[in-house]
Amino acid sequence: MIPAAFQYHSPNSVADAIDLLNTHGADAKILAGGQSLIPMMKLRLADPQVIIDLGNISSMNYITKRDGGVAIGGMTTYEQIESSDAVPSLLSETASSVADVQVRNRGTIGGSLSHNDPAADLPAAIIALGGEITTSSKNAHRTIQAADFFVDLFTTDLGENEILSEVFIKSPAPSSGSAYLKFANKASHYAIVGVATLIETDSSGNCTSANIGVSGAGPSAFKAEDAEKVLVGSKLDESTIAEAAIQAGNGIEFNEDVHASAEYRAHLLKVYGTRAIRKAVSRIG
Repeated sequence: MIPAAFQYHSPNSVADAIDLLNTHGADAKILAGGQSLIPMMKLRLADPQVIIDLGNISSMNYITKRDGGVAIGGMTTYEQIESSDAVPSLLSETASSVADVQVRNRGTIGGSLSHNDPAADLPAAIIALGGEITTSSKNAHRTIQAADFFVDLFTTDLGENEILSEVFIKSPAPSSGSAYLKFANKASHYAIVGVATLIETDSSGNCTSANIGVSGAGPSAFKAEDAEKVLVGSKLDESTIAEAAIQAGNGIEFNEDVHASAEYRAHLLKVYGTRAIRKAVSRIG
């Protein structure tokens, strides 16, 4: 199928894009990499009257070290993140697992996080890394913690007249290790369940910090806080890691679809939670 007719705008600045959003309101959709919106339009699952294409806003495409971390523009592609030495290894590892090379060359971090597909990879990594998401609107900016940004199925804290302009990630401590592992759909490579982990220990091997983000399991990516509590202050032996993985799904209504039942996703979270924590611990130091 082909999309229904729509107006097309290609602004050259964030300010112009926001003006267009304010003018057209709910009739408008932002186009970033187009890897989600265009297929939905072709299937008539989305029918925007106005498309605002951010592709010409070069000021939104960057990876810059600053303030003890790295700032990533909303229009930065998966491929740029995957190949960058400036971003944390957890994020580049996660970006490299997204779909295929064609998608990674077009898809953007801002588009992925704003769309909030429950099976997307990057939200889990951004949560585990404690990312801060900056939005831009008319004469205003907001900074939102990643764990608070992802609200529900295809729903975020992004306002109707806001654009996701930047993601900031503090550099992980040298005494930390990270990993992203997923059980992927064989065709799309979407995460049926994906687990991102960032673990820090002290000189005695006790866990001083644990951050775990999960994709695919529930309606939205989430922070596995109960699992983190099991790890912090503990020796990271096999029994502790296994217990943390069991607690990772507490309070989650697991997705159920043609790809996996809710029970199977719960099982996968335990398996991949264990593997991801174990792998992160093995990478410390």
